[in-house]
Amino acid sequence: MIVIGGGLAGLSAAVALAETGYRITLLEKRPFLGGRATSYVLPSGDHIDNCQHVTLGCCTNLDDFYRRAGADGKIRFYDRLIFSSADGQRGEMHSSWLPAPLHVAPSFATFPLLDWTDKRAIGSLLMSIMRSGGRPADLASAPDGVRPSMLEWLRRHKQTEQAVRRFWGVVLISALDELLERTDAQYGVDVFWKAFLANRTGYRIGIPTVPLADLYDGCRKAVMSRGGEVRLRATIRRLEIGDGGITGVAFESGEMLRADYYVAAVPQDALLELLPAEITAQQPVFENLKQLKTSPITGVHFWFDRVVMDEPFLTLVDTTTQWIFNKNLLYGGESGGGHESGARQYLQLVISASYDLVQRSRQEIIDLCLQEVHRAIPAAREARLLKSTVIKETAATFSPEPGCDRWRPAAASPVRGLFLAGDWTATGWPATMEGAVRSGYLAAEALTKADGRRQKFLKADLPVQGISKLFAGRSGNKT
Repeated sequence: MIVIGGGLAGLSAAVALAETGYRITLLEKRPFLGGRATSYVLPSGDHIDNCQHVTLGCCTNLDDFYRRAGADGKIRFYDRLIFSSADGQRGEMHSSWLPAPLHVAPSFATFPLLDWTDKRAIGSLLMSIMRSGGRPADLASAPDGVRPSMLEWLRRHKQTEQAVRRFWGVVLISALDELLERTDAQYGVDVFWKAFLANRTGYRIGIPTVPLADLYDGCRKAVMSRGGEVRLRATIRRLEIGDGGITGVAFESGEMLRADYYVAAVPQDALLELLPAEITAQQPVFENLKQLKTSPITGVHFWFDRVVMDEPFLTLVDTTTQWIFNKNLLYGGESGGGHESGARQYLQLVISASYDLVQRSRQEIIDLCLQEVHRAIPAAREARLLKSTVIKETAATFSPEPGCDRWRPAAASPVRGLFLAGDWTATGWPATMEGAVRSGYLAAEALTKADGRRQKFLKADLPVQGISKLFAGRSGNKT
């Protein structure tokens, strides 16, 4: 069996199927595994993630994948979320002894970056989401299944501008990699239902304690120990299709590789380039992929000559920078790479939905973000910036815009023997690592069903707890 693509979607499908007894050939065009959620080494010897990726307690399938890959011990979870305003004022949210969904209510009540008008509006809407079991009636009844944007829905529910900017936007733009005015409101509601309302541990943030590439060693072992093969720098030119089914993959070298089944775990635009044009034109499933839009992410990396930050991470509000990650602390005190640079502290900044930065120069982005770091972290003002780098991913994820679910395909494609995986497929989740793993598991389930060896890989969401449990059943939401 051939899996095309060594990102999380392809890796999760390959590992699950290998454990079931399939002999896997995993093909990845890059010289490393992990796709967009990976890391690489700079000429200086420093290891950097192409963009800091995190998991949440509600990401049950990603947690299962890390366990299968032997990487679960390389994720550290944090219970406290620390926020900083543009002027350096700090606020914190954390869980209390109260049952869900009230477990974060005490820290929310004393949160200094919102006033009482904001908190009343936010609290009222969160309780409305809870009473609906995460399925608000005005979203379920949207005409033609095209729901309003999250921004439109928040304004409809009388959220203050500051609440939108400092609460809803802070959480959702990072979680969904999209602006509120371009986000399907149900996806925004899902984030708060699954992460904050349904279960006491859903909001916990898990951050790798190693460079991202180090998480995937177990995937290679899982495939190869069962007689499979992992081929890097394996660039495919096209998928061969004949008589309604896939017959092989052709490499740029001219080599042809054949198997009984194939999982295409590549971005949607890459899949369209691999398929014959006539197949795309004949099959609406593939033609519809052209309707999916993408959104950008920008990562900024700073190395300072001294320690300037004690917290593991900060969430910034009213700034371009959204997150600052203290890689020294996250890596257990290491500098995050080689020692040639003499770096004393390595900070990674993340800006999701970074449309405003796409056309800006590297130096403009560095200057802007450095100013914001100086305001949020006073100790950085006296430190010397040793070096910096910027990584732009202009098409980092698919955009969860209103109506996008119409274009997202199921795992079983109309081409016999070809199965689809990728966070852009119909997973029920947006473009997250959890969504990618879910897609890999769904592709593996569809493949085993077609092969007469039906297996179940997909894990259930966290159980609904506390007061929220009283309402979830009424809505039909059993997560």
